[in-house]
This record gives sequence, structure tokens and C-alpha cells, in this order.
Amino acid sequence: MKSWSIFCLLTVLLAQGVFAVKKELFKRCDQSGFCQRNRHYAKEISQTKNNYYSIDTDSLIFGQSVISGIIQKSFNETFKVNLPFEIQVLENDSIRFKVDEDRSSFDLKSTSLLEKKRYDEAWKYAFAQEPKLSAKYQVSDSLDGHIAVRYGKSLEYSLDIDTASFQLTVSFDGEPQVVLNDRTFFNVEHIRAKDQQVPNMLPEETDFDTFRDSFKDSKRDTLPFGPESIAVDVSFKGFRHVYGIPEHADTMSLKDTTSSEPYRLYNVDIFEYETNSKLPMYGAIPLMVAHKSGLSTGLFWVNGADTFIDVKKEGTDTQTHWISENGVIDLVIFIAKTPQEITKNYAALTGTTQLPQLFSLGYHQCRWNYNDEDDVLTVSKTMDEYEIPYDVIWLDVEYTVEKKYFTWNPAHFPDPERMMAKLDETGRTLVAIIDPHLKLDYPVSDELVKHDLALKTNKGDNFKGHCWPGESYWIDTFNPKSQAFWNDQFSNDSAFGGSAINLHIWNDMNEPSVFSGPETTTPKDVITHGNFEIRSDHNIYGLTYHQATYGALKQRYVNKRPFILTRSYFAGSQRTAAMWTGDNMSQWSYLKISLPMLLTQNIVNMPFGGADVGGFFGDPSKELLTRWYQAGIWYPFFRAHAHIDSRRREPWIAGEPYTDIMRDAVRLRYRLLPLFYTKFFESSKFGDVVLEPLFYKFPDDESLFGIEDEFFVGGLLVKPVTDEGAQTVEIHLPDDEVYYDHENYSVVQGKGQKTIAAPLEKIPVFFRGGTITPRKDRYRRSSKLMKYDPYTLVVAVGTQNKAHGTLYIDDGETFNYESGEYLYTSFDYDNGTISGQALEGQSGFTGSVTVEKLQLLVPDIKVFNGFHKASVTQDGASWEASISMDNGSLIIANPKVDLSGSWRIDLV
Repeated sequence: MKSWSIFCLLTVLLAQGVFAVKKELFKRCDQSGFCQRNRHYAKEISQTKNNYYSIDTDSLIFGQSVISGIIQKSFNETFKVNLPFEIQVLENDSIRFKVDEDRSSFDLKSTSLLEKKRYDEAWKYAFAQEPKLSAKYQVSDSLDGHIAVRYGKSLEYSLDIDTASFQLTVSFDGEPQVVLNDRTFFNVEHIRAKDQQVPNMLPEETDFDTFRDSFKDSKRDTLPFGPESIAVDVSFKGFRHVYGIPEHADTMSLKDTTSSEPYRLYNVDIFEYETNSKLPMYGAIPLMVAHKSGLSTGLFWVNGADTFIDVKKEGTDTQTHWISENGVIDLVIFIAKTPQEITKNYAALTGTTQLPQLFSLGYHQCRWNYNDEDDVLTVSKTMDEYEIPYDVIWLDVEYTVEKKYFTWNPAHFPDPERMMAKLDETGRTLVAIIDPHLKLDYPVSDELVKHDLALKTNKGDNFKGHCWPGESYWIDTFNPKSQAFWNDQFSNDSAFGGSAINLHIWNDMNEPSVFSGPETTTPKDVITHGNFEIRSDHNIYGLTYHQATYGALKQRYVNKRPFILTRSYFAGSQRTAAMWTGDNMSQWSYLKISLPMLLTQNIVNMPFGGADVGGFFGDPSKELLTRWYQAGIWYPFFRAHAHIDSRRREPWIAGEPYTDIMRDAVRLRYRLLPLFYTKFFESSKFGDVVLEPLFYKFPDDESLFGIEDEFFVGGLLVKPVTDEGAQTVEIHLPDDEVYYDHENYSVVQGKGQKTIAAPLEKIPVFFRGGTITPRKDRYRRSSKLMKYDPYTLVVAVGTQNKAHGTLYIDDGETFNYESGEYLYTSFDYDNGTISGQALEGQSGFTGSVTVEKLQLLVPDIKVFNGFHKASVTQDGASWEASISMDNGSLIIANPKVDLSGSWRIDLV
């Protein structure tokens, strides 16, 4: 949302009318000790070809799907550093590789507050549960210093371990695909003292910032362990395209960084981030997916510390270099036939996305800030007057007393429960912001200190810094005891929210953002629970915070799914929160970059994401705002938001024709809520993506690997307009299937580029032939008011005269679906016959499970000329339904089928 630069420089910036990222606030690689040292080491080792790491073969132990032993870092014959390692063969055909450091002989002395061991707990937050070992595993120890491991259902995968040079090669069907330490960049900076007499540096190493931090804002960093970085190079053989490692405002297919900065993963409050940038942002998911025709691979770097990733495109290969400030090496290598399988296998390890409440997939209206209760209710009323559906209205920090969270400013919000009750009359929800910084000297922060739940300084005192309220404490949500404290703040007995049942939460500034801290966050030697420096778990903090909020709301509502929006996130965040892309600008370039950013979020299994519609900073033109709404309705999380100094821009303010066009776009989102809800169920159940990049659906077509401005949502091909003044767009049809225009059902066909008319009122969207799309077509003011509305099924008949689709239904808000109280059904069309059958669940919930209309699209409507009626059969009974032609499609009106059972309709 906001940033410390606003706090310090707002007056100047507003006077100048200029907003721009302050890049000098954030370290470049050459200013970051551990990154500079490892890049230097990689450059030097490439020249000397020396090798200092090897496996002590006498240490090897072969267990059930586990190999363990010692990697030795050798300085000379007498001084070696022992690095215990473990290789696990996991389910879903993946390999986990872990390397620690034996620190048993090191004297901590001045670091007595800290755990001596390397931080090795990132997996506990990232993984959904303890990973399961595979039973399909064979190992053989050859005489030439190689260990061969075969695994997979048919033992089609192999892992070769070179003990002498320490190298891991993962192959599929005998062909190498992923090589770890291919270029011998593997490096573990062992623990040492400044005055250590034995060798503590290799000839290729540099001592740049080993025991100090020379970056201007980080010079107070105590670096109690000295240098302790970890690094390894990973080569993807034959893979030219790699994706993932969000969050960056950059292309979906990652770029070569040979002559630029590496991609950096370090959760920070970045003011006005740039587009096409590798700078760190608010979230970090260290998963990279590589893809080529016929095969995909993935690398999950399980580390929550500051991390840089270099990417080098070398011939047909992609070579990567992973560098983290500290922690252990813990990585997982996936191989599968398709990128979708990589995402699913990663989801099986880290957990699928939450199944959200239905309301959270509707339209969210927000700005910093709605002024008072009257403002909130007036906006809500005006949305109804203009017949624009919406589900959620949001409150930013100004609703509080002096930005003290869990308080309400009585002058502006005298009766929050009354306000929320009024919103609830039309099924609306309120989302209020709660950040992790708590102002000194008020009851909530006093209780935080009393229960010893604040982040600590390196001396063990409560850490203090500055954020929105001024001097503040930060809750340490790594501490398990913080959950009970947080529960109390949200309870129905608290002053915050009272007994209201339509209150959900926005967790912002949780990188954590510290206005007075280096790189807009805490000093790295701040201590978290367990006596670890935040240096080790920094990128995980935001996850622990939003998980604590999720737990508190789950207890508050007992049987309601919480909705949490988080700005900071890590691998595993998908289980409990949605995300958004932070402080974007009201410029066309930010609209355009939002698409690859959100497609990347889907690739890494965090699909519940969005970007501020209209741009957070600035004032969009009417055309830009309109086009952004037309794009935003496809974001899984669909919210309009604006800065406190931006002009009001609710949809009716622009006037006609813009208001009509935006209203039509929002209404389309609501008509398609059954589709979005079904996609979220399939994501939560199977690990599917919600927004599907073209190469996910067509993984063997190399021409699609770089397309980042089109995507599928179910059977819909979507190409948002992101260029100013555009009247046409170039859309790439990925196959020879028939495509039907979403509005007029005209046919477009033929693989390749097509020029499509796209005047301002037009969203280029097409039904792909062979799909069936569920909708609810009646206008209602909110999604909750749509509960009893029947469904429409749009049958887009394909070139094979067939079509297929699915639909998920439940009560939209409780956890009852976990005990089978839901309906998951499928539909098929085959040569004039439409049928449906329930796949899973039971319809023990209130709400509609009936169909009011089927709409059939075919390339040539003449094929329906011989049909006069529809014969419906269900549960042994038969009846007839009328058919008609409308706008080039065939309509079966009111067939009266019940989706909870099997049914069939024959055109006769």
C-alpha cells in the first residue's frame, strides 16, 4: 500500500509532482557482501577450475530412499570443514537435497543470545506437512566415484552423484535435465572468527564485507557470525525459458542477468516500484520452473534469507546461480512432462491455495481512505443506484485513532457494528487494515510487551522502529504464543468489530516495513523467536503474520473461511492469504506488467492475486481506468484502490460512456463467478492454476513460451487491451480449434496471429470450442444475493462436435465442504446430446443447483435447423424443453435439470 518514502518525502514529491522508486535505498549485488563475494568466487573459479568440495565416501549411509554423508570443504590436507548432507527421494518424482554445517567446535562467545546452528526451519513454514519419501528407489555404487539412483513409477528418472567433484545430475529417460554444481560455484562460507589462525579463505574468495556491512544504511549490522552465505549453480539442460521466482515487476519468461543485476528475493516496502525491474518487492517465492517441448523441471530453493539469483542463457541451456545470505542449502528438484505437473507437484509439497469465500471473488471497492461511516454507506448506496455489483468495501489506516490498530476513530466511525450491519443487509463485507507495527504506550502494545511477544534487538531488548503511528513495536509471529494474543485482539468480545460477522482483514506493511530501518525494513540482526536473527527468516515473516491473522479470524467465526489480503508472502502463503502487487502507478505500463506478474503468481501456485485497478499512485485517464477495469475483472483478486491524494474515481465519476463500460465489465465478472469459483476449487483440490498461460495448455508449442499478455480462464481465451488508444489487438490463437467471440458469438479460427477489433467498449474474450462455461446471468447487488439464482451453461461446440466443462457449488462461506457438503459436477456435449453427472460431494447445502438455460454455439448454425425441441431425461422421468435461435446460437430454455444428479438432453 504505502511506503516509508511517502512518510519522509511526501511534501517534496507532491510539490514536484514526481513519484519514483528510490533505487539507492536498496542494495545492488556489488553492495551486498554475500552476493558480491559469491559472484567474485564464481568468476574466479571459472578461470582456475579448482575444486574444493567433495564427498567423503567413508561417511556415506544408504537408507530407505535417503542417502546421507559428509561433503568436505578442503583448504589443505589438514584443514577441512564438514558439511553434513542428505538426499531424499520424495513422492511425485522429486529429489530433495540438504546441506548443513558442523559448527560443534565453534565457540560462540559474544553471540550467546543466538542459536549457534544454521537456520534450518524454512521448510516448516513452506511445506504443508512433512514430505513423504518415495517407495520407488534403487541405488548402486559404481567404482568410478559415481553413485547412481533410479526412481519414479517406472524408474524413468535417475540421479548421478559424482563424489569426487561433487556434482548432482538428474536425468529423464537417460538424458541429463538438471545439473547441480555444473560450473562448480557451490560454496558454503563456514563459520569463523576474525582472528582465526587456520586458513579461512580460498584463493578465489574475497573478504569484501565479511565482518561488516559497508552499505550506508546498514553499517550498524553486527554480523555476529561473520560470512555464512550459501550458493550453488544449477543448469537446466536444453531449457531456454525459465519462469517464477516472484515477486518482480518483470516479464514472465525470466531474462538473462549476465550484464545486469541478479533477480533479488528480499521482502521490502518498495516505494513506486519500476516496471521491467529485478529489484526486490514485497513477496518471495523461490520456485523456478523451466520448460521445453516435452518436458518441464522445477527448482524450489527452500530458504527465507536475502537471496540473489543470476540467470544466464548459454546456447540451448539456462544456467542459474542461487546465492543466499545464510541458512542451509535445502532445495527440491522436480521433473515432469508438463509445467502444470510441476505446479501441481510443488502444490502437493507446499499446499494448494485456500478455497476462498465466494464474496472475495467479487468486486472490491477501496481507497486510502473512505472518510467516515457516511462516506462508506454513501459509496455503497451509489453503487446500487448505478447498478454496479460489489461485495467488499475497504478501510485504510485512517479509520483508527492515531493509527493505533484495533481502535476506531469515534468522530468518524462512532458505531462500526451498526455500519457493518447496514452493509450486511445487501450481503456486503468490510475489510479493515491491521499492520504488524503497534504504537508504543497503548493497551494493545502494552499487552504485547507484557507477554514478551515483540521482536528483539541484538541485545535482547524490545525492538523499536518507526512506521505509520510513529515509534512502534513489531509483533513476533514466529512465536507460537503470539497466536493466543492475536486471537484476543480479534475476538467477538473485543472492541474491534464486536459481534459483526462480515469483517475481514487486510495485512499490509508486513515485510516488515520499518520507515527508520535499512532498506525500509528491520536491521538484519533483529532477533526472532528461537533466538535466530531475522537475517535468516526475513522473507518468512509476512507469512507468519498473515497466518496468525487467519488463525484469529478462524477462531472468531468458528465455521467461516477467513479472507486475508497480504502484501508480503512466502512459499506456503497460498494456504491462508491472497496477495496484490503493491504500489503500482496509474500508467499504461503498470497495467501491462500486471499480466505477466499475475501469470507468474499462478505458475508458482499462489493464484489468488491482483493488482490495484486504476493504479495506486496518480490519476488515470478515463480511457486507462476503463481498460484497467476490463483487465481487472480477470484478476483472481479484483480490487480498485487509490492513494489518499488521488482524485476520487469510483466507476460513476468518469461519466458516460466510461461508467457504462466499467459497469458492463464488473457485471461480466459477476456472471462468471461460477467459473472463477470452480477454478479456485480445482486449484485447492488438484493444484491447478486459475489464470492459465498459453504454454500451460499447449506445452509443446515453442511459439507460445513467451506470450504473457493472453491467458485462459477455463474455456475462455482472454486478451486484455493494455495500449493507449488501441482500436484493435493482435491475438495469438494457439491452435486450430474454433473460437467464438464472447459477445456476438462470431467465429475466429486458424492458428496464429489475428487482428481483432477492440474499441473502448470491447474486451477481446473468446469461448474456445470444446468447452462448457457455467454462468449466472441475473443482476444482483452482491454475490451473496446470487445464491439462489439458477445457472446458464454456454456450450461452445468444438471441431470434433464435442464439448466438456465442470462446475463446483457449495454454500460459499463455511468449511462444510470439507465434510462433503458440496457438489462437483461435469458436463459433456456429443453430437446433439448434452449430459451431466455429479463427480463428487453431495448437495446438502442451501442454494440453487438448477439450470435455467443452455446456450449452444456452433461454427455453422445451420446444423441445428433439423431440431425442433429438446428431450430431457433425469431420475427415470422425461419431459420436453423448448428451443429457439438467438444471435446465432441455439437456446434451450428452462430445461429444469437438477445438477446434483445425472441428466441428459437430446436435441430432436
